[in-house]
This record gives sequence, C-alpha cells and structure tokens, in this order.
Amino acid sequence: METKLAPQFINTADGIEAKRILGKCVHCGFCTATCPTYQLLGDELDGPRGRIYLIKQIAEGQHPTEKTRGHLDRCLTCRNCESTCPSGVEYSKLVDIGRKWAEEKTPARPSTERVTRWLLKEGLTNSTLFNTAMTMGRLARPLMPATLKRKIPQGLPAGQRPQKQHARKMLILEGCVQPGMLPNINNATARVLDALGVELISSNKAGCCGALRYHLNDQDGGLMDAKRNIDAWWPYIENGKDSVEAIVMNASGCGVMVKDYGHLLHKDPIYADKAKRVSELCKDISEIMPQFQAQLVQKIGQGKKLGVVYHPPCTLQHGQQIRGKVEALLENLGIGVNLCADSHLCCGSAGTYSVLQPALSEQLRSQKIHHLEAACASSGAKTVVSGNVGCISHLHQDHLPVRHWIEIIDQLLPKQ
Repeated sequence: METKLAPQFINTADGIEAKRILGKCVHCGFCTATCPTYQLLGDELDGPRGRIYLIKQIAEGQHPTEKTRGHLDRCLTCRNCESTCPSGVEYSKLVDIGRKWAEEKTPARPSTERVTRWLLKEGLTNSTLFNTAMTMGRLARPLMPATLKRKIPQGLPAGQRPQKQHARKMLILEGCVQPGMLPNINNATARVLDALGVELISSNKAGCCGALRYHLNDQDGGLMDAKRNIDAWWPYIENGKDSVEAIVMNASGCGVMVKDYGHLLHKDPIYADKAKRVSELCKDISEIMPQFQAQLVQKIGQGKKLGVVYHPPCTLQHGQQIRGKVEALLENLGIGVNLCADSHLCCGSAGTYSVLQPALSEQLRSQKIHHLEAACASSGAKTVVSGNVGCISHLHQDHLPVRHWIEIIDQLLPKQ
C-alpha cells in the first residue's frame, strides 16, 4: 500500500514507522475474518483493514474526526489479525501511532471519558491504592450486584512465599493488579520454581510494565514506566555469578509489553541497549517450564488427573506468538487439556477495554463463556485455566472458576 506522507510526518519517527508498516499491507482482507469487532459490528471501519485505511488517511494529511477516534478506540489490540496476515503487517504498532495522531488532532474527549481514563491510569498502576480498594471490595462483595461482584474475583488463598536461596535465579514482575486481585498466582509461581531449584526474585522498585498507560495514549508515561523497570532490574541482570537468567512473566499482557521494550526504546541513547537486553531475558512462564518437564514428571507423575479447559490469552497466542506450550506441558503431566470453540478469539477483557467499551466487551465475554461451558460439559472438566490476570478475572464465575495454569501445577506438587 503506497502512502504519501503529509509534510508534518515526513521526517518524524512515527511517520517513517507508519509508512513502513502501511507498505506491507496488500488490503487482502484476511484480517477481517478473525477480527472480533468486525464480527460483532460488521463495519469495515471496525476491522483491521478499515482502521489501516483510516490511519493512512491521517498519515497523508486528512484531518481525523471523533468518529475516526471511535473506530480506533473500539480495537481490542488482540492482534489476531497479525496471526492471520499473510504479509506480516505489524498492525499493533500502527494502531498505537494512529491512536496517538487521532488523539492529538481531535477535540478533547468529554470530561467523563477523561476522568475515567485518568482513574484507570493512576488507580490501577498504584499498588497501594488498588490493593486497599480490593480489600474493601472483598468485604462488601456479598452485598454487591452480580456485575460488580465479577470485578472482585475470589481467587485461591495466597499461601506462603518460599524464602530459600538457590544458585539459579530469575526475576519476576509482580504486576499492577495481580498481587491485590489474585495474589496466589505470583506465590504459586515462586513455589513451583523453588521446588525446581530456582530462586524467584522481585524488585520492589519495579512497577507497572507500562502497557496500561501506553495503550491509553499516555505513551510517554508508558515509556517512563518501562525505564523505571529497567533501572530496577539492571542490578540483578549485571550481577556477576548471581545474575538472573530470565525475567519471568506470568501475566502475558505484561510479557508482551516487556518484550517490546527493545523496540520502543531502540532510539533512546541511554536505554536502547539495556532495553534490548531486558526484552531478550523476558520469558513467559510457559517458555520457562518445559525445561523442567522431566523434574515435574518425577515429582507429580504422569498418571491421569482431572482435566481442564484452557483459554489461551491473545497476548500469548497472538502478541507473543506462543502456542501449544501450556497444552503440551499439562498433557505430559497427565492433565487432559481441552480448547473451546473459537479459542483464537478475544474474551473481551483486553486490559481496560472492559471498562471503556463495556457493551462490546460483554458480548465477547458472553460468547467466550458459552464456548468454555460447552467445552467443560463435553470434556467433564470442572476448571478453566488461562495465563493472564485480565482474562482470568474477566471470565471467572463462582460456579466455573478460572485459574492460572501454574496454580494447578502448584497444587499437584508434594508439599515440602
């Protein structure tokens, strides 16, 4: 797709990047077949190809409208289209640029939208504030209507965090909402790795991965979060014989962002090399565990166990292009794994999407739950597992719990 950049974009980093990505698109339309919003709305402009045309128009100097901004807002950034695209169009990078341009060139959002976005950016990334809110919410949960109860999932008790030291060391990003919302996930990850001879280290100077701010069009704020994390982790990365061998992510939404640090900061004179190194070290927990499969089999055995239905997060299967690892690991431990129909489609959580686009999010959630319940009914599974805190909290139901798959392994390990 040929693009003639408007003068104001010709020598800018965003303009050059947008032109490069647009040049790969052959407008074949394969992407529309796997786009959740296009499937729901049937509007070309609410599919990847249509949004690409809108961004191309901005790049060539056409002034965007609030309608343009709305079509870009409705994108889940699930990146299913990237998995489908035969031409390798890096749509997620392009839509970030398009949203930034649309935000800059359209009238200010209504005050309610601005306040909501500010609260999401500042509230969800402040662990003290969020954890306090979750504690209070749990106390009031029995009195809440069903829609609010869903926002406060009842996860497993957190359990103990191992304190044992090991020669092998890895870092973990605790995350913004995960410690307050579902604290057992991080502790279970630490217990499993401890049983396998790996010490999991957490830096209290690290915080939000930056995805939340970045995808809410506070791209500078997102990059500041990234730089803070790099600074927090660097002493553990450059620490001689005690250097960590990986940065473990058990929330795939954070992992896809951290793996992108190298790209996002590649022109930063101070952080470019460090960011590249951090991205190289970043591994989803599903990439870490296969190396320990033999040890896990020895500890857990391969005998048949209760099966599960697995919901692969978009940020894992499309964002990081990781497929099959969770299923293979669990199957080798005797845990039957079933996928539901349309397992490649987004559940509607998508970071803050469920708050900013509640109607579309609820439609996608209802569809996904219907498919998950059908898969459970046909397979006999009583639990759904996933690999991202957003999906887990979005899909959890009291009658059909959703857990992180690492919690299943943790429960099966002999207690020390």
